[in-house]
Amino acid sequence: MPDLEITRPGAVLACDPPSAGTPITVVAHGMSSSREAMDGDGVFDWSPVGEDGRGLVRYDARGHGRSTGGTDPVDFTWTWLAEDLLAVIETVSPDGPVDVIGMSMGTASALYAALRAPDRIRRLVLAIPPTAWDTRASHVAGYRDGADIVDEAGIDAFLAAAAEQPQPPILETLQRRPYTADVRAECFAALLRGAADSDLPDPAELTRVTHPTLLLPWDTDPGHPVSTAERLADALPNATLQIARTPDEVRGWGRDAARFLTQA
Repeated sequence: MPDLEITRPGAVLACDPPSAGTPITVVAHGMSSSREAMDGDGVFDWSPVGEDGRGLVRYDARGHGRSTGGTDPVDFTWTWLAEDLLAVIETVSPDGPVDVIGMSMGTASALYAALRAPDRIRRLVLAIPPTAWDTRASHVAGYRDGADIVDEAGIDAFLAAAAEQPQPPILETLQRRPYTADVRAECFAALLRGAADSDLPDPAELTRVTHPTLLLPWDTDPGHPVSTAERLADALPNATLQIARTPDEVRGWGRDAARFLTQA
């Protein structure tokens, strides 16, 4: 089935056509991933959420997968990506709220979207929240260095350097494929700089996000530390924290999310 195309300032987002099921759950992937990359990775399988008459909609973030994008880092900041998510929600479910699953960068999009338009979201599932606040500085430097490598030597040089970095134990045991990036080459440096200029919302603001929220961190990954999820659990008034320490627990997240989203 052809993609639904959603026109945004500076981008056209490629999205699954809206499903007939209700309520709809929208999935926002992580940085450098895409719908196709998630299918090939074999780590994140949210298909159980779309069973039993429920709708499941995935889209490629701007510059990723089959979505287009520009070269301005501002367009890839997490607050701007939240506006893209809200545009997807408005397109696929104009008459009612949706559930949102976010992973890493998609977690940020989901949180900012919930702050800006709380009535458009019913429940949240936030997987592998990224570095934030006091743990973010070293990763910001890495994003900026990576953008410089892309500008000076190209995306293949960046991917080669990334492949030399040790994998967190949780990823090694998941047998995840080597790091790749399903990102348009002309967008990659801007994507990294946009991430460097971004952070999660201030915890004081997050007290306004009262949606039922399931937090799904995995351990041993400094790019997605459990400490971020723990602080989110403290800040969000209606959050449940579930830490995965084994590959089987991660592979069960689709079923866990489905159960959470079907609770009364």
